[in-house]
Amino acid sequence: MNAVIIEDEQIAAQNLERLLCETSPNTNIVAKLQSVEESIEFFSSDNAVDVVFMDIHLADGLSFSIFDSVSITAPIIFTTAYDQYALDAFKVNSIDYLLKPINKDDLTRAMQKLHKLEGKTTGKVPENIEALIEMMRRPRYKSFFLIPVLDKLVPLNVNDIAYIYLDDKISRAVTFNGQSHSLDKPLDAIFTQLDPTKFFRANRQYIIAHSAVKDITMWPLSKLHVSLNVETPEKIIVSRARVSEFKDWYTN
Repeated sequence: MNAVIIEDEQIAAQNLERLLCETSPNTNIVAKLQSVEESIEFFSSDNAVDVVFMDIHLADGLSFSIFDSVSITAPIIFTTAYDQYALDAFKVNSIDYLLKPINKDDLTRAMQKLHKLEGKTTGKVPENIEALIEMMRRPRYKSFFLIPVLDKLVPLNVNDIAYIYLDDKISRAVTFNGQSHSLDKPLDAIFTQLDPTKFFRANRQYIIAHSAVKDITMWPLSKLHVSLNVETPEKIIVSRARVSEFKDWYTN
């Protein structure tokens, strides 16, 4: 069985490939694609495959846009880190899915379903996919980060994060129990993935959680000093230019 993995996170792609080797040793990964552009180029050629594992959000946009340019006739198994509301939509639309972080049991279930459907489906996207695409185009934010620990990917719930800061060019998330985890993206990219009602970019070094704020002190030059209920490596100062924005964020 020839398979294609469309996934822009290298660790997640490697994890899926490893699990496929364990659960379906006869599966041959013919391509690992990281973007909409690469996927369109691949499927524009006569590349016949038996199954496509497709992440929803890619580096250059939603993977659904691939279908605007090429026809994919192979069955598609979406991979997603979305909440139950989105997962219910996948079920209604008869699209199989794997919830990240992917585990062996879920992958086995999906592959068994695939084998049962062999010869009975063309893998075409259902007609009512438009409603699902519209829903997925709405702003959605991460519920989990995947933290590499040895040979595993450990999920980190964003609700457990007190703050994220820049430590010698490395982004680190610190939880309410004081644990520190390195993240593989810059602070700017991380902030775009977080719910802005729950997290605030205090300055160039810190992103803070609303639930982590302990007290706020007036600082010289009309700045604010924000103390958190967990220890931080340095004082967190909100500049005068952002004081009004911070107050609105915290009170609303």
